[in-house]
Amino acid sequence: MLQAALRSGMASRQSVFELFPRRLPEGRRYGVVAGVGRALDAVEAFRFDDEVLASMDGVVDDATVAWLADFRFTGSIWGYPEGEAYFPYSPLLVVEASFAEAVLLETVLLSIYNHDSAIASAASRMTLAAGDRPCMDMGSRRTHEEAAVACARAAYVAGFSSSSNLAARDRYGVPTRGTSAHSFTLLHDSEEEAFRAQVESLGEGTTLLVDTYDVTAAVELAVRIAGPALGAVRLDSGDLGALAHQVRAQLDGLGNRDTKIVVTSDLDEHAIAALAAAPVDWYGVGTQLVTGSGHPTCGFVYKLVARAGRDGELVSVAKKSKDKISIGGRKYALRRLDAAGIAETEVVGVGTPPSSGPSSDANDRPLLVPLVLDGEVVGRESLDAARARHLASRAELPLAATMMSKGEPVIPTVFV
Repeated sequence: MLQAALRSGMASRQSVFELFPRRLPEGRRYGVVAGVGRALDAVEAFRFDDEVLASMDGVVDDATVAWLADFRFTGSIWGYPEGEAYFPYSPLLVVEASFAEAVLLETVLLSIYNHDSAIASAASRMTLAAGDRPCMDMGSRRTHEEAAVACARAAYVAGFSSSSNLAARDRYGVPTRGTSAHSFTLLHDSEEEAFRAQVESLGEGTTLLVDTYDVTAAVELAVRIAGPALGAVRLDSGDLGALAHQVRAQLDGLGNRDTKIVVTSDLDEHAIAALAAAPVDWYGVGTQLVTGSGHPTCGFVYKLVARAGRDGELVSVAKKSKDKISIGGRKYALRRLDAAGIAETEVVGVGTPPSSGPSSDANDRPLLVPLVLDGEVVGRESLDAARARHLASRAELPLAATMMSKGEPVIPTVFV
């Protein structure tokens, strides 16, 4: 497309692209925007070095290679900030640039947003189900090694307390936490030897894995070795609810009322919700987190919605294919709240949002913020800021958002 547009003279035509979902994943009541910070890093670093340019031989012509050699994104991008909730047709990104510059970003933006937002959307449901009990990301072994780092970041935005992935700590400052595996116990000649080695090295506040052999015997052994300061025990198999009650009673009876219970083993939001009445203190979530709990992508698309006409003025354009329509024009987006501050509607309009008059509303919260202006990144923020935004955005959704059953989006999208 780039080569053909350069040859036809259309590559420099000013264009507006929009990244948006046509629908939420089936049964989901809301989605969560994640990956904004990673996308900004990617846009800023988007270059074609000599090695990459050499690989273009036979793919595009010399004029296109020469254009790519000088590529720097000089356009502007607006978007929903990280951690914000989204709904069908929410204009999550609005990219304004020449056609050539904007079209080159399509794959990298969709790749980051589709993955990270799928993880954050699943993580948000899990932390909702967990309530005030922390969730840990333990899914690095269940996905691509680089996806695992992005997963830890997205999960943290959506309320997870920590991750076992040290690369996420190094790159993004995600708090890290972990436990030992069954292999550590099996390495030693006895469970007692394994427990003593772990406590002597890591201290009495460590977490001991107690279901390698017999849970009851292991808990008794753990308390005898670590004493009342034992940090936690982990359960990774069996009927977790029943075992948690059994282990809690045993710990309390042995005087270890402050020792926590951590549960793992293929947890998702439904399993977490089912454990609400059990004496569980921490949840470790792996496979279901890194696969989006059944929805590993959000189905976001990236479409041209406006471009300059022959007179230089923007002209709305839209795809009219059956079942895959887009709506033309540069968008604005507002979250309409009721008098109590609860979200009622996702308002999407073309042009400039109303600031006064009968179509404006004092309870309309603007959703698009500047991320890149004239090629300069202006929208970077801390993960903690995105995390706080998510909690605030989720808290203003209707009560139905807290339901784990399948349902329709909790607020409608209305075009004005």
